[in-house]
Amino acid sequence: MIRRLSFFLPCFLVASGLSAAAAEEPAPDTVIQSQSCEIMSTDTQTLSVFTGNVIVTGNNIRLTCDRLDVVSLRSGGKQDTLGKQERFKSLVATGKVRIVQGEREATCEHAEVLPGEDRITLTGGPVVIDHGNNSMATGEPLVLYRRERRITGTNVRIVLPPLKDLGFDQHQPPPDIGDRKSTRLNSSH
Repeated sequence: MIRRLSFFLPCFLVASGLSAAAAEEPAPDTVIQSQSCEIMSTDTQTLSVFTGNVIVTGNNIRLTCDRLDVVSLRSGGKQDTLGKQERFKSLVATGKVRIVQGEREATCEHAEVLPGEDRITLTGGPVVIDHGNNSMATGEPLVLYRRERRITGTNVRIVLPPLKDLGFDQHQPPPDIGDRKSTRLNSSH
């Protein structure tokens, strides 16, 4: 049986215990804000659909978008309207998605966050900027891996900081090789 709740005023959901705890101090709660939300619950899962100016803040992540569909696993009594939210199964963000995580920033039209797999898949013109190493990546799709500072994708274009000029100085005379013999030229035996 599905129970349905609709909120047409700004909806604030504070989901306690959804983020993994840090070794020294507990992780902050995950907070989702939106203009409206609809929550549907079964005995094992809760689907929350947030629309309009969605803002998610949590453990080292901030996500903004037009719509967010959140599937979380739940426990508690079967008669409870919402039950206790145990952990996120998935978050799917659509429409002007922006994710900031540490020194990385991503924008796209569609993002699928899978916390159990520690990855975020970006589609719809994704751009990822790593402010830590001054690089940018585009592609379709791009996949970001949590804790690895790693990104994969197809049709990828990477922009990196300038490489050091490995050429010769045009204002310097060529080196005098004189009596020196190149090992490459004399290595035929």
